Amino acid sequence: MKQKEENQTIGGIQPSFAVIEKLRRKDKQMSMAEAATLLTNEEYGILSTVGEDGQPYGVPLNYVFKENAIYFHCALAGHKLDNIDNNPKVSFCVVGDVEVLPADFSTNYVSAVVFGVASEVQGTERYNALEWLLEKYSPEFMEEGSKYIEKLDKATKVIKIEIKHIDGKMAPASIKKGSKQ
Repeated sequence: MKQKEENQTIGGIQPSFAVIEKLRRKDKQMSMAEAATLLTNEEYGILSTVGEDGQPYGVPLNYVFKENAIYFHCALAGHKLDNIDNNPKVSFCVVGDVEVLPADFSTNYVSAVVFGVASEVQGTERYNALEWLLEKYSPEFMEEGSKYIEKLDKATKVIKIEIKHIDGKMAPASIKKGSKQ
């Protein structure tokens, strides 16, 4: 896969990831900034891992996109953690603005697929990630949420996906049916 480094910043931060350059349909390629906005705004994504036996596994989960990384929390043990222990390379996909177009045999959408390496985080980074999740999903309950984090602290892992590549695509209504670009 050929890659192109983009020199854009997101929120003043120089990203440490690349946009995959070779999309079959160039008319569907999103900019890095558009992909980052999608990752910031969507409510859930699908984490894809591979098991020791080579079996793919995809699981929906809540997440937060901050400091050019994806963070999520989970239990102390489970299928996705077993897979990450076996192979920390993962992908993470979000899809938004979905509109099925029955008469056109098509669908409008925006999507971002992240390729990266997952690892557990500790200390300040872990606490920050939990706070960011709280701000994203329960902003009106910050005080209660902080107490909840303290209460369940020892029963929670926080995983970071260090982004290596990102591929953003969209299929807006303005793309003509049958166009081959």
